[in-house]
Amino acid sequence: MTRAIALVVLLALSACGKQGELRPVPPQTLPQKPADALLPMTPEQMLVLPPQAIPRRVDDPQSNSQDRPDDRFNLPPPR
Repeated sequence: MTRAIALVVLLALSACGKQGELRPVPPQTLPQKPADALLPMTPEQMLVLPPQAIPRRVDDPQSNSQDRPDDRFNLPPPR
């Protein structure tokens, strides 16, 4: 019984997470703003991945695949 209560308490504590705004650790500061930016970037903007990080597949072989016709020379190897 006590193990079940302890398990429920541990699960409840593990579900707790920081819900507030992201900030750097006190001895560190945010990175400098890019030279062409008017304002420094927020942490949320820094977390967005650029398009180069996740490229889109243009030549996906699965979408262009077709069934091959039967090949009469496609025989199993001899024993």
